[in-house]
Amino acid sequence: MPPDRASQPRGDPGEGPPRVAVLLPLPLAGAYDYAVPDGLAVGPGDYVVVPLGGARHVGVVWGAAEGAVDPRRLRPIERRFDAPPMPEAHRRFLERVAAYTVSPLGAVLRLSLGATAALDPAPPALLHRRSPLPVPPDLRMTPARLRVLEVLEGAPARPVVEIAREAGVGTGVVRGLLDAGLVEAVPVAGDRPPPEPDASSPGPVLSAEQAAAAADLAAQVADRRAGTVLLDGVTGSGKTEVYFEAIAACLRAGRQALVMVPEIALTGQWLDRFRRRFGAPPVEWHSEVSPGDRRRAWRWVATGAAKVVVGARSALFLPYADLGLIIVDEEHDGAFKQEDGVIYHGRDMAVLRGHLAGLPVVLASATPSLESVVNVEAGRYRMLHLPARHGGASLPEIRMIDLRRDRPERQRWMAPTLVRAVGETLAAGEQTLLFLNRRGYAPLTLCRACGHRLECPSCTAWLVEHRLAGRLQCHHCGYSTGLPRQCPACGEADTLAACGPGVERLAEEVAARFPTARVELVASDTLSGPRAIQALVDRVDRHEVDILIGTQVVAKGHHFPMLTLVGVVDADLGLHGGDLRAGERTFQLLSQVAGRAGRAERPGVVYVQTLDPAHPVMAALARGDRDGFLAAEAAGRRRAHMPPFARLAALILSSPSAPDVERAAAMLARAAPAEPDVQILGPAPAPLAVLRGRHRRRFLVNAPRQAPLQAILRDWLARVRLPGSVRCQVDVDPYGFL
Repeated sequence: MPPDRASQPRGDPGEGPPRVAVLLPLPLAGAYDYAVPDGLAVGPGDYVVVPLGGARHVGVVWGAAEGAVDPRRLRPIERRFDAPPMPEAHRRFLERVAAYTVSPLGAVLRLSLGATAALDPAPPALLHRRSPLPVPPDLRMTPARLRVLEVLEGAPARPVVEIAREAGVGTGVVRGLLDAGLVEAVPVAGDRPPPEPDASSPGPVLSAEQAAAAADLAAQVADRRAGTVLLDGVTGSGKTEVYFEAIAACLRAGRQALVMVPEIALTGQWLDRFRRRFGAPPVEWHSEVSPGDRRRAWRWVATGAAKVVVGARSALFLPYADLGLIIVDEEHDGAFKQEDGVIYHGRDMAVLRGHLAGLPVVLASATPSLESVVNVEAGRYRMLHLPARHGGASLPEIRMIDLRRDRPERQRWMAPTLVRAVGETLAAGEQTLLFLNRRGYAPLTLCRACGHRLECPSCTAWLVEHRLAGRLQCHHCGYSTGLPRQCPACGEADTLAACGPGVERLAEEVAARFPTARVELVASDTLSGPRAIQALVDRVDRHEVDILIGTQVVAKGHHFPMLTLVGVVDADLGLHGGDLRAGERTFQLLSQVAGRAGRAERPGVVYVQTLDPAHPVMAALARGDRDGFLAAEAAGRRRAHMPPFARLAALILSSPSAPDVERAAAMLARAAPAEPDVQILGPAPAPLAVLRGRHRRRFLVNAPRQAPLQAILRDWLARVRLPGSVRCQVDVDPYGFL
């Protein structure tokens, strides 16, 4: 156990002031020693301000000092924040993440300091409520003013913005009533705690399978039994309602629960379901949260006031006061992989967090990852299975369209069979989803005169045309430019042609074929954040939309009762390119898309357009044979000595200078480890050989599962001093290979 402040060693007065080790959120391998001034009591986990170089940084007291630095050279801690110390369990978790990802510990600490403004208590604030004064006879009471008074009647004091929002008026109306004396200000100290979810609030009636799984999870949470559980259920089987019962058990135990979701877009409908179940919203943590809400959320988590948190992968690194349950929804999703900075997989680090703290972790998915399935077979995880859709709804029928025989018209992308199906669905008053996982209008623009392809100036990638915005954009670095009239290579005018379809081009075809249909385009660049997605879901529920055209943003996690037809326009997209998990990802994505069809009492049908219906992914999808596909995928990976039956790690070197990165790659190649059964592939140019102006070379390390992979990597990197312009990223368990 770490010493508390009262027992913190103070050192020998003859040897200078007492000292502690302080970890800073910088790419540093370990903590630095600092002197503790007289009158300042600090202990492990305390947040402090310390000088380093010419700057001041927020850091965390990590423990006892090493004591090797001359006391006269020690600089003092300048301040300790009035905030709950970072729990010891969380500090150990950060150390394990750093060790696993081969990252500097300070860089991992930065993930937990995403809202340093929260370290200080919030200043006093003013809330507002109805005053006891009567309405003056000379005050004109407009409908807006009457609505405000009606909202305030018998209600607790709240911020002006919240009152105005509920009354549907501007803040000026509320302030006018404040000036008139009908609203009064009430000073309060600091932030109000968030509303607490009610664990006793009854949920919906569960099926026998759901009830059994829910009781199992709730018992594990109540008994504080550690262990990872794979909650495997077909789309529409009610996995969310099952793990809500585990959350209720966690709330009854007085502990905190974390629900991780892969994408912000998935939280809209989820938040509504949570409110209906528990009577209050959870605390949100993701990139769309405002700075003020972010500050409040961080402090609520640290103090234990936040009972349930829902967020993206970064929510795992919040300093929970008493975490009792982690749920990873859509655990198979690649969005849980962080590809920049500290490279980690949110699902895997959630399992690590649960293991270290001895708490339950629930992985939920209709298409679980091969890694999780293998862990179940090896006895490392338990599985709870929900084999049927809730309420008797049937799974959709899946029909393959062979594009070699059922060909679309020239410069069209929908096969005649799919066109007829959309027309019949419209005639029946039902809804259609057309899925194409490609943003923009066209993935490539080339010159018909000279063949020049428009490429990003900073990446080895084509520019994607976004015709609605009138721009060409790189989806890797964000570079954007207007649509040129002339070819930049040959100077010919009006020769640039769009090649291939994106969702905008598909929408153009749909508008031409079905001019009276109400069409919505759904992609990450047309809708941003959970509120925008929820507004779309509401329009679909009110049947204000006939045809949805979207990318994977609309393919997962949404429930549309009247949507009975799904058309996958290019099912082969993503199957090729040498990606280890290409087949698995495609099967998961298409299964999730298919699961949008027929989720209520209306049966659904899915048409899948492909040039290769005999491909193992397409054949398994048509048969509905997920387990057979996973077995075949596992056999292939085992034969190839690939994960999850072996270990992979990537070293990616990058530099603005091509000669520098080549020289660094040669240095690393000469120092490569000669370990038994460890294979080093490379150096080779990365598939994206230039990214954001940096030239890239890649090594791939393949090792047996029992090999000490991280130790091998650390030893290898320690033997080479890379040029200052060269950056080396370590990706343990890579998911992407660009």
